[in-house]
Amino acid sequence: MELFDRPGDGEPARTIELDPVYNRTGDVWHVWIQGIEPGQLYGYRVEGPYRPEEGHRFNPHKLLLDPMAEAVTHHADWDFEAALGYDPDDPDGDAALSEEDDAASMPKSVFVQEFFDWEGDEPLKRPLNETIIYETHVRGLTIHESSGVDHPGSYRGLIDKIPYLKELGITAVELMPVQEFNENEMDRENPITGERLKNYWGYNPVVFTAPESLYCSRGTAGHQVLAFKEMVKALHAAGIEVILDVVLNHTAEGNRFGPTLSLRGVDNRIYYLLEGDDRRRYKDYTGTGNTIKADHPVVRDFLLNVLRHWVVEMHVDGFRFDLASVLGRDEDGNLLADPPLLERIAEDPILREAKLIAEAWDAGGAYQVGAFSERRWAEWNGRYRDDVRRFWRGDAGMMPDFARRISGSEDLYAGSGRGPDRSINYVTSHDGFTLNDLVSYARKHNEANGENNEDGPQTSYSANYGEEGPSDDQEIEAVRRRQIKNFLLTLLVSRGVPMLLGGDEFRRTQEGNNNAYCQDNEISWYDWTELEAHSEIHRFCRRAVAFRKEHPVLSREAFYTDEDVRWFGADGGKPDWDDESERALGWLIRDEEQPDLCMLFNAAPDAVTFAVPAAGERRRWVVVADTAARPPEDFVEPAVAVELGSQTELELEGRSSVILKGMNQREET
Repeated sequence: MELFDRPGDGEPARTIELDPVYNRTGDVWHVWIQGIEPGQLYGYRVEGPYRPEEGHRFNPHKLLLDPMAEAVTHHADWDFEAALGYDPDDPDGDAALSEEDDAASMPKSVFVQEFFDWEGDEPLKRPLNETIIYETHVRGLTIHESSGVDHPGSYRGLIDKIPYLKELGITAVELMPVQEFNENEMDRENPITGERLKNYWGYNPVVFTAPESLYCSRGTAGHQVLAFKEMVKALHAAGIEVILDVVLNHTAEGNRFGPTLSLRGVDNRIYYLLEGDDRRRYKDYTGTGNTIKADHPVVRDFLLNVLRHWVVEMHVDGFRFDLASVLGRDEDGNLLADPPLLERIAEDPILREAKLIAEAWDAGGAYQVGAFSERRWAEWNGRYRDDVRRFWRGDAGMMPDFARRISGSEDLYAGSGRGPDRSINYVTSHDGFTLNDLVSYARKHNEANGENNEDGPQTSYSANYGEEGPSDDQEIEAVRRRQIKNFLLTLLVSRGVPMLLGGDEFRRTQEGNNNAYCQDNEISWYDWTELEAHSEIHRFCRRAVAFRKEHPVLSREAFYTDEDVRWFGADGGKPDWDDESERALGWLIRDEEQPDLCMLFNAAPDAVTFAVPAAGERRRWVVVADTAARPPEDFVEPAVAVELGSQTELELEGRSSVILKGMNQREET
């Protein structure tokens, strides 16, 4: 173990040799250092055989980050090349050990353990079915000059946006990765601008327990821990939960030609899945070059401790697990029926109240939506995203799947004993088009990523409605606005847990890029001038969120029964589910405790006249929302809803939706 005075030091101020007699218990090495203070910098060197063909890659010439470090010093010019554990000039690839010492170029682990006054703060423990998630990026949210915050691109900048988030009505932020990563790990350039591309998203962690130092506005010698805690405490005070998008399936050490930063140098064979017939090579179910060996008991304990750290020390409310299917693979890469790690996470007493959300697939071909682990786990419902997109695009035969998705995806979750609250419903996420781009581009435009436009989702179920990209055509723009409202309304009336992609509420664009992982620039940043330019969409979204909260029937934990709902076609009769040309659907929701709701959806390009069902004895329908109307009639405030009167029919414009609410004859809306 080496102690350092400054982040850029290549020589330690003190070296502590660990004695296996006194400093080792089983396979755990430990040392007590009297008088160590918060802010102390340190690193490890681990001696052992360098025999890649056996899976061993120990290299004492490389300074290692503590896998459980609370913080890591920021290194703006961090170059992974110095951390290569092998000799890059060796003709046999990675066969020869590198004797280059990299301490001066390596960030250092930071000892923190400084008192923080939480002032009674605790995780909010809001039921999942009452949750409305806002997915965002800490830096991207406020780094643009239009954000109006004092500390743009930082944890403190997010604090400044809390009033905005409260007004929008969301109940949780889902933060894209905040585990320490190297934003400068890439050596590619933007072929259009010539600028160096960066790891903007952060899905390549270096240390699982350390908050990203780049997002701290006042230093990185442990200050980032304080800043993160202040952000969590402020969000909790506003009633907003914090969900972290955690990457536990791989690390930034990459394949066999990657750098030695931490786990590879600690014990490569324990922490990574290696090819059985050639242990120089790594199994890759993540698309990044390596895969964490989550089925090993030591690694399981390690990952559990990582999650406990974020809950106990940092007070986060839950996790979204990137490529979670990886965590259910055994040493040979097979998917386990009852993965022990996933069961332990679900049943761990410290994590018992934490929200657990799985991205239930991986880059190795696994797709487990509806079948991921046990009842405690919720899932990003990729089927919801695709089916809702296809319905509103007007694809043939999508009406039955659309009905299944908006009513809670019973076909996916009932079989495992889970309810609709285990379905995280979303139309857009960081991974793909923004909502504006979904209705503005028929194909992806990822040329700026430097991969010949071959990266990113190949199928997005998008449409441009007449012109690719921005348009001055008022008819095209009218359709796009209507479609954005259709998607927002659909999402927020669907049973399940809605997730909004940050910025969709004011038409944030990525200029057609559906994989902006390397774009730390205006392509990804939130341009807050668009909030005023698209105030119509923002108001509609805010009202839709409020409507969901006002009508708990939309967010109950159980699936609808036949007594609760009635589906009907435009003529008022039963829908013809087998008619693939049908694109008009009615949905009547009856509830003993709340007013009835009637939803009308028309995904066809032309107008459709609906036969409106009777509102019930001594009741009347009022029009609450109409995505074809201009504001404020598109989503009215309760006091000004328009009564339908004796009308028995209602015409819906092409690609539009309407919400009717049943009220007592003398009841105010």
